[in-house]
Amino acid sequence: MDLQFGSYRLKRAERLLLGPEGPVELSARSFDILAMLLGRPDEVIGKSELFDAVWPGVVVEENTLQVHISALRKTLDPGMIMTVHGRGYKYAGPRPALAQASNGAGEPASQTAAEKSHKPSIAVLPFDNMSGDPEQGYFSDGITEDIIAELGRFKEFLVIARNSSFQFRGKANDVAEVAKRLGVQYVVEGSVRKIGNRVRVTVQLIDAASTAHVWGEHYDRELTDIFAIQDEITQMIAARLARQARTAIASYTRARPTDNMSAYDFYLRALQLAATYDTVREAEPFLRQAVRLDPRFAAAHAMLGFVESIKFYWTNSDHDYLHAGLEMAKTALQLDPDEAYGHLAAGFALLYLHRFKQAEISLDRAVALNPNDPFILSIRALLLNYTSRPEEGLREIHEAQRRDPFALGWYEDFRGLILTTAGRYREATACYAKMETMTSWSLAYLTICHFELGEIKQAQDTLAKLKAIWPELGIDEIADNEVGYFEDPAVCNRYGAILKSVNARMT
Repeated sequence: MDLQFGSYRLKRAERLLLGPEGPVELSARSFDILAMLLGRPDEVIGKSELFDAVWPGVVVEENTLQVHISALRKTLDPGMIMTVHGRGYKYAGPRPALAQASNGAGEPASQTAAEKSHKPSIAVLPFDNMSGDPEQGYFSDGITEDIIAELGRFKEFLVIARNSSFQFRGKANDVAEVAKRLGVQYVVEGSVRKIGNRVRVTVQLIDAASTAHVWGEHYDRELTDIFAIQDEITQMIAARLARQARTAIASYTRARPTDNMSAYDFYLRALQLAATYDTVREAEPFLRQAVRLDPRFAAAHAMLGFVESIKFYWTNSDHDYLHAGLEMAKTALQLDPDEAYGHLAAGFALLYLHRFKQAEISLDRAVALNPNDPFILSIRALLLNYTSRPEEGLREIHEAQRRDPFALGWYEDFRGLILTTAGRYREATACYAKMETMTSWSLAYLTICHFELGEIKQAQDTLAKLKAIWPELGIDEIADNEVGYFEDPAVCNRYGAILKSVNARMT
């Protein structure tokens, strides 16, 4: 049952924490630690016991536990988590009590005003390129993406991702209509003019309901000041929304990502290419130029690590790309331990190297650093799926799509995979039916769905399409490549056996 403690509610079945303002962002490990402390409110729980329960069978550094305890203290009211020096940690807030499951009217009693409330939601539309040179579009796009990413670090807000907000590029947009289509309360518009070593940025924050200007500013500075401009824009927007979020926005200024503006220029070009599945590999030469010009450019190393790892998808599951990507991610994190995409790149590589516990630590950290990035949420959804938690994975995919509602193909692919694991085969086939282009792994899981539904002819037709993608591989290799990434080997064996059974009926 749910646990009520003070103004918070721990929904154990849903693995959800509700606070005074609604759902609270919490990593899976932090949730487990909190649940353990609340379950034994009169006891001091030792660090070793927490490690054994939350990271079973995994050796992790002690500061990993401290990071999660610190995250809980920032999330909860002061004094709720107590350190008992030399012994461990203890819950010290209002005594937890079991909460009623329903209110007798068919609606969960836990659906309080806090649960029904929503975070302030915002979309940053692509800034107009006012330089007079269409080739400079990557620069204004990059500035927009950077502001989206920085706003995404504030867990108090829901921020729409780049792919969806960029659907409105170059259009005479009605702010109210844009807000309605994206499901947000606030919209940011702006423009960028880059001429030589000068940059001019204008920006305005608009309340979509009233179309009133909440805040606006005009910047005319040296190009080297672009990071300070972005930080100021982020801070001013966050400050304007903080009152509605009822949270204090701490002074936040990121470290300057690079002092080399040429390296930053290459990085912005790479960001534009990395935004879509079809062009992500084309980002590599620009990223390599960026790290060559500035070997300490952590964000460029991180993105390069991810691009290197994702080559694994386009090859015959060549693990060398994963190992190389992991090393690049480690370089990024040595330069900046708080680089979210460094943790994403590490988590992605570790996931497909079957190092699931380490992958979860990396992806939890990536989400904690940028809880609004839909791709980070999506990769963690895959981790949850591959570790036999498909229902949690579906909730994560829902959160990702809420932040990027126009990226339908990508999410239907992932959702179909996870629904297959959950045994919801008919729903999975409906997801795959929405996809214009099927990936090899989606064909594998669609084959499984048809087989489980007794649709043998459809299963054979789908498997034939998959075999045409990998004509040089036998069915055993295809099975290993497409369905061999679950932590539980029994799942891999069962799915592999289905593909082989369908193949045998074709010959």
